[in-house]
Amino acid sequence: MIRLALLLSLVLILMGCDSAKAPENNYPLTARGSFGASLSDDGRFAVIGSFELGGHFWDLQSRERLYDWNHVQGGFSSIISSAFSPEGDFAVTATTTDLVLWQTVDGQPVWFWSSPGEILDMALSRNGDFALLGLANHTAVYFDVKNGGVRHTLRHPARVRSVALSHDGRFAITGADDFIARVWDLPNETIISELVFDNVVNRVELSPDGQLAFSAATLSSARIWNPQTGEIIHSLSGDESFITRRLSHISARFSPDASQLLTGTASGKVMLWDTRSGRLEQSWRLAQRGHTGPVQTGANAVGFSRAGGYVR
Repeated sequence: MIRLALLLSLVLILMGCDSAKAPENNYPLTARGSFGASLSDDGRFAVIGSFELGGHFWDLQSRERLYDWNHVQGGFSSIISSAFSPEGDFAVTATTTDLVLWQTVDGQPVWFWSSPGEILDMALSRNGDFALLGLANHTAVYFDVKNGGVRHTLRHPARVRSVALSHDGRFAITGADDFIARVWDLPNETIISELVFDNVVNRVELSPDGQLAFSAATLSSARIWNPQTGEIIHSLSGDESFITRRLSHISARFSPDASQLLTGTASGKVMLWDTRSGRLEQSWRLAQRGHTGPVQTGANAVGFSRAGGYVR
């Protein structure tokens, strides 16, 4: 399938179709920075949690801001996390204390809920039925976003900083402050496998079919691994022979066929990996925004679009 890599920070970057180190194109999505961002699976839509004006829903093909999404009427909400359902018909936005499910076709809210704990991260299931919430109260909960209530509770000994779901909703992965990434059989609330790191696990991701896992620790190691066995398949950073790459991967996305992985770092580096060989295929560096912008800009979200492609 032809794909185009996308990443979001303070600006949207359209990645080039060759091995150039600089982005081919970019344009601003928010003026003064964002709490976070998310991309739909097909790369067409984005949700931005801006510092100054709350949540924004963007059509990236037309470069239009279609909706402003806030949790209070007449005010602006601090949208710290957002997620799309796999098919893109629904999106969910969250402050630290509450969440709202939205229809992407018309921007209308479906339900508003208070969270059972402080929200740190979340993922959304097919049809927008359930949200997996990573919470500061040492749990990840599978929350019924349309009817209310917690369906499953995954208990941890520390804050749950990052979560992800397989597309069929059977498997979940969590990354916690106890330095462990865990893969769960969600319906049975049992741990299938786990991988221990040497720092806080700040980013986890599952391939759409649930056959590959990615986990990364703050300023430390990043791994592609087998979620069924816990076996490390490839080490992307953290065990170099001479100079260890001290990276914090803050975003990650597998391609639809799981043959590639995009990761984005807090320092503004974006990397495209071959999941079969573990080889770094391409990398880019986000540019400083103007003469007065930050020296480094984190890549808050990365993804693949079916509208463009790579020429290797």
